[in-house]
Amino acid sequence: MRRLYLRIYLAVLASLAVFALAAGALWHTLADPHGDELTASVARNLLPPASAAGAEQQAALERLTRGARIDLALFAADGARLAAVGESVPPPEREGWQGVRGGGVWVTRLEDGRWLVARPPHHRRGPAFGLAVLALLLLAIGVGAYPVVRRLTKRLERLQAGVEALGAGTLSARVKVEGKDEVARLAESFNLAAARIETLIGAHKSMLASASHELRTPLARIRMTVELMKESADPRRRAELAQDIAELDALIDEILVASRLDASPGLDAPEPIDLLGLAAEECSRYGIEAAGVPATVRGDPRLLRRLIRNLIENARRHGAPPIEVSVRDGEIRVCDAGSGVPEAERERVFQPFYRRPGATEGAGLGLALVRQIARHHGGEARCTGNCFVVTLKP
Repeated sequence: MRRLYLRIYLAVLASLAVFALAAGALWHTLADPHGDELTASVARNLLPPASAAGAEQQAALERLTRGARIDLALFAADGARLAAVGESVPPPEREGWQGVRGGGVWVTRLEDGRWLVARPPHHRRGPAFGLAVLALLLLAIGVGAYPVVRRLTKRLERLQAGVEALGAGTLSARVKVEGKDEVARLAESFNLAAARIETLIGAHKSMLASASHELRTPLARIRMTVELMKESADPRRRAELAQDIAELDALIDEILVASRLDASPGLDAPEPIDLLGLAAEECSRYGIEAAGVPATVRGDPRLLRRLIRNLIENARRHGAPPIEVSVRDGEIRVCDAGSGVPEAERERVFQPFYRRPGATEGAGLGLALVRQIARHHGGEARCTGNCFVVTLKP
């Protein structure tokens, strides 16, 4: 059977069939009526008449039950006990099956008005025995059906894990194709889609990195031209052009760094880094003092240096002095005295090329690169208003 729904359907039918057979066997064992057999046996052995002495009726019952494990009692028409063999049975209430404590009895009314009450030996076990047998049957059915159902669902779990891995950025995620049913075809479709996505994103990253690299050449020519025309150009326009070139150069540099991070799922060669010392070096470039306590993390010093630099540059562009940089327990905190980022925008500022309303500087890649670097180090970056906090794994 290659159809998944047929396999599940047949598995359910088989389980129900086994349960029905087991329930029938249990009913036959615990509730098989013996009234007709008992009546026939009594008729064949000819019980003494109702007028016979009690000793004679007792002897007749003992002959009837000789070699049989059965509780048997003979009652008069008015319910008086005439004779009994085995354990005590309750007086009759009606003909047929009579449920009582400890199991149940079969009641037969004889032609002369007397009552014959019998309890088969398996009814001495009581309802607890029946419940125990039923529990064992249910356990057996569950154990038998589990491997079938588990084999079907385990492949779906592996497919789910592959989808989650792809969604988390592992573009090489694939799932094993097993069988020839719908789940197998779904796994094949997932693998094909994942391969296409990996190819497209790889081509996009390669094109972006190549384009960014190629922009370096015309940018160098522009810079050389500006240097040659310094003497004749208007000083104000020359300064504006130099600023534009610097921003373009910084943008290309950040695009290249982001492309390298996208192409590499982890750090190439992490090394121990004194986070406070690294922050102090970067702060000295801007005349700022870094506070805190020494903390050692493993990572790429060039990337962490870029992370701290981008946070300080962001505070200088969009905040207000003084700017405070502190390091404590693997956490970098950069704060300013500005109005801060509104709560509705605290996640959006980490999106690539997002610029807050009214912003005139920056291309919107700095904070996106900060979060990207933090996550490559097993950490996270967040905004708390006028502070940006980066938590790194020790």
